[in-house]
Amino acid sequence: MASEVLPQVVPFVLPFDGTWPQFLTEPRLCGADASVLGKVRLGARASLGAGTVIRGDGHFVRIGDDFHLGEMSTVHIAHDVYPAIVGDRVAVGRDAVVHACTVGNDCVIEDGVVILDGSVVEDGVLIEARSTVFPRSTLKSGFAYSGSPAKPIRELAPGELEQRAQLLHEAVAASLFATTADAAPDTGRFPADAFVATTARLVGAIELGACASVFFGCRLDAALAPITIGENSNVQDNTRIDASEGAVIIGPDTTIGHNVHIRAGRIGAHALIGIGADLGAGTIVDDDVLLAAGSVTTPRQHLEGGWLWGGRPARPIARLDENRRAAMRDIIRHYRAYGAAYRAAQDRPAGQGGSNGTSPIADRHPHR
Repeated sequence: MASEVLPQVVPFVLPFDGTWPQFLTEPRLCGADASVLGKVRLGARASLGAGTVIRGDGHFVRIGDDFHLGEMSTVHIAHDVYPAIVGDRVAVGRDAVVHACTVGNDCVIEDGVVILDGSVVEDGVLIEARSTVFPRSTLKSGFAYSGSPAKPIRELAPGELEQRAQLLHEAVAASLFATTADAAPDTGRFPADAFVATTARLVGAIELGACASVFFGCRLDAALAPITIGENSNVQDNTRIDASEGAVIIGPDTTIGHNVHIRAGRIGAHALIGIGADLGAGTIVDDDVLLAAGSVTTPRQHLEGGWLWGGRPARPIARLDENRRAAMRDIIRHYRAYGAAYRAAQDRPAGQGGSNGTSPIADRHPHR
C-alpha cells in the first residue's frame, strides 16, 4: 500500500438544528461516503472508513483524538437521553455500532460489535467481534469481553490491545480504496415528504410511503425484486436490504435500526427491528413486534406479534407492554423530525447552510 496514493476525500457533512460538526483537525484518512452530521465534536487525526456515519442530532457526540472507525460503522445517540462520548485512541472495526454510550481511552471494539444505550466501557477494554453490550452495562478496565450479552472472558495480555488495534487501523486504511459505483439516489420518484440521505445507495424498484426515511450509508438493492417501505417508517444508518432472493415489504410506522441486515421477507406495522439484527431470508415479522438488538432470525422464521423477541436464534422473551410500545412510537416521532430536518438541510442551495459534500470542510464550517 505504500506505493499507492490515498484518495483525497472529505466526509459528507450536514448541520442539525443549526449546529455543524466541529473538527479539531480534518480527518487524517477518510473513505468514500463517510458522513459526520450535526452536533458532533471530532478530535485530531481521525480515520473514517468508507460508509461510516457519526450522527449527533437528538443529543451530542464527542470523540477524542486518534479515533479509527471501520467501514460501514455507526456512532449515534439516544434522543434527549444519552449522548455518545468516546475517549482517545479508540479503534472500532467494520459494521459496528457505538450507540448512546461512554467509551474510555485505549479501547478496541471489533467487527460487528453493538454497544447499547447507557453503557460505560472503561479505559483499556477489548470487545471481541460480534458481541452485544446490553443497555446500561459497565465493562471493566483490563478485560476482554465477548458474547451476547458481552461478558468478561479473561484479563488482557500485555500488548494485546495494541496488536488488535493495529489490525483495525489497517482495515480502515484498506477501506479508503473502496469506491461507490452507484450515483446518488434519484429522490424525485419518492414522495416529497420522504427523506433519502445523499450517501444512501438505492438500486431498482423501491417504493417509499409518505414521511418514510432512509438514512445515511444505507444500501437497498431491489434490482431483482421490489422493496416497499411504508409510511412513517425509518431505515436507519448503514442498514442493508437485499431483495436478491425475493421481495422485501416493511409496513407503516416501523423502525429498522442501525446496521440491520434484511433479506427477502415481510416486516409488519408498528414493529421495531433492533440495532445490528440479522434477518434470514423469508423471515416474517408480524405487526407489533420488537426484535432486540443483535438478534438473528433463521430462514423463514415467523415472529408472532405482541412479543419482544431476542437471541441467536431469536425466541419470544416477554409480552410487549405499554411502556415498550410507547418507546417504539417515540422513535417514529423522532425520526420523522430527523428526516424532515436533514431533508431540508440537503435541499438548501450551496451557501445557505446546506452542503453537497464536495467542498473542503474548512470552507463550510471553521474548525473550533
